[in-house]
Amino acid sequence: MTFNMDNVASGHSPAWLVLHNRVFVTTFMGWFIAQSVKVIYGVISEKRFNFKWFVGTGGMPSSHASGVAALATSIGIQEGVGTAIFGMACMFAVVVISDAQGVRRATGRQAGILNKMLEDMYWKKHIQEDRLKELVGHTPIEVIIGIIVGLLVGFASYSLSWGTQPTIPF
Repeated sequence: MTFNMDNVASGHSPAWLVLHNRVFVTTFMGWFIAQSVKVIYGVISEKRFNFKWFVGTGGMPSSHASGVAALATSIGIQEGVGTAIFGMACMFAVVVISDAQGVRRATGRQAGILNKMLEDMYWKKHIQEDRLKELVGHTPIEVIIGIIVGLLVGFASYSLSWGTQPTIPF
């Protein structure tokens, strides 16, 4: 169902349309499940809860990779893998995954070096500064697991009955 004034005029609110948009719901679930896995992993490994694990960046699995993999999978199934929108979704996924694994990881390494420098300055000259966040990017395995989670969520969403069973149009 596409958003247009006919849908709104027929009694469906924009919120209803968004919440019944299979691509949106599938993409959100891919991100949400990956973030939830991070929280569960953190609680198990550190035996405490930290809300930052749910809203923060970095960690296993990559929710960025999971979300864009679910998005591309969902669009591929619903619209077809030969469509322009699927091509756009795939290129968007490449950019997001590259950023999650490459640029943001390098930023995290730089933050680690700067934090070490600040620590050295503090102990030598008594200068205290805020530490920079070091866990901003993902390792390759975190990205791969995120992609797998997104693919699984994408295919699972379309294997569940939402009224109609779309097939993969090639």
